[in-house]
Amino acid sequence: MLHQATARLKSGREKHIKKGHPWVFSGAVDEWQGDLHCGAVTDVLDHSGVWLARGLLHPESALTIRLCTWNPEQALDADFFALRLDAAIAQRERIFADSIARNETNAYRLFFSESDGISGLIVDRYGDALMVQVGAKALLPYLDGMLEHLKSETGIGNIVVRVEDDSASREGIDSAELAARYKPVQATTRIRENSFLFDVDLRSGQKTGFFLDQRTNRQRVAAYAKDRRVLSAYCYTGAFEIYAAAAGAKEVIGIDRSDSALDQARFHHELNRTMVPIDYVKADVPEALRKLRDAGRTFDLIVLDPPRFVSTRAQKEKGLRAYKDINLLAMKLLTPGGVLASFSCSGQITTDDFKTMIGWAAIDSGRRVTILESLSQPPDHPVLAVFPESEYLKGVICWVV
Repeated sequence: MLHQATARLKSGREKHIKKGHPWVFSGAVDEWQGDLHCGAVTDVLDHSGVWLARGLLHPESALTIRLCTWNPEQALDADFFALRLDAAIAQRERIFADSIARNETNAYRLFFSESDGISGLIVDRYGDALMVQVGAKALLPYLDGMLEHLKSETGIGNIVVRVEDDSASREGIDSAELAARYKPVQATTRIRENSFLFDVDLRSGQKTGFFLDQRTNRQRVAAYAKDRRVLSAYCYTGAFEIYAAAAGAKEVIGIDRSDSALDQARFHHELNRTMVPIDYVKADVPEALRKLRDAGRTFDLIVLDPPRFVSTRAQKEKGLRAYKDINLLAMKLLTPGGVLASFSCSGQITTDDFKTMIGWAAIDSGRRVTILESLSQPPDHPVLAVFPESEYLKGVICWVV
């Protein structure tokens, strides 16, 4: 049997599915039939009964079906998931086929959810460890099989399984039970990123342990750091600052509200033997930026890499105001001719939204702001063309006169 349940959509709600968008929300469904348990293989029909796609069901979630195939003959079985994993692994092998790239970097995204064909699954490789992030409860019945296949294909036995807090709450996943069930062989691992060294906490670091999606952007920002005084806000464990120091920054200040992250950032500077004066400050970033402004401090290069401000559409307006606030403060702190590198990792914020916000901040700052570079995520975080939500990371490098 190819499916266990059927969802017939309301009239007119099939358009995005026909285009290949992988999400079906409960409000779009007119009628259910079959065994409606979490993880059930579910066929989606248009209102007239024409077959559209097949996916995995979570009957209690607003995002109720995560679509996997638009081929009516394709079964969602162990072979299906293995093929999707194999295709992603092969694509990363091509990205890092160059021997220099492979020697310089051994941490990257191995599988990226919808973009690689399994909604709710992220796999990051950290050298000799895999971090698996589960964002969909419907995947749990298939998880053991996928983990065994990953072990077989990569030769890596040290696998950590994690769930983000918002995903655990939204999906009803018992993150503690998963953590207890899949215990890592080793809790901390050392990685190389563009020849820099970082230690990653596989159990309690943010997201999957390290922000691998900023790998190429750290290089681009560092290109502007020579002989500049650098302020890095939301610095986490210090990666942007290490790149800047290696590129010849005069001095660096990092701000974050996490003691453990700042301790790790200091250690990373020792590990990479940076020789630039560095000061790490524990503070709330908007408050710290205001205090620096009031004290008359200025900088030549400011990096803003905040956490996700917007998780849902309802949060978008408030989130854009928060982005504008910190960018406006940063513009006021820059010397004439200074450089602002600003990022957003909120999937609900489009590139146009983000650049419009930069424009609002520029107007209110009274500064002339020119966008020099537009930045996004690296190729191991691919963007599914029919799924704009997968292009979650956007950034700009601005010249502020």
